[in-house]
Amino acid sequence: MDATALGSLLVGAGAIAGAAVAYLGKRGETALTGYSSLTDNLQEERDRLDRKSAEQALALAQQAAERAADQAEIARLRALVIHLGGTP
Repeated sequence: MDATALGSLLVGAGAIAGAAVAYLGKRGETALTGYSSLTDNLQEERDRLDRKSAEQALALAQQAAERAADQAEIARLRALVIHLGGTP
């Protein structure tokens, strides 16, 4: 085998190795892009759930205020009935 043939084989091996490295690098890039996309989706879902939780907490606070007002009204009406001589 002369130097030209050996050089051609080395160039061919280098090209194959370069293609393998490029392929593996592209797979890694694709995996990284997928991971970033997944992270973005998870952050959006977390933000959506945070907003939903805040809305539910507000609704519960409003219901608690309405319940307290209803209980105060019931107590007032009971006191009025007792004051007028009725039974509660």
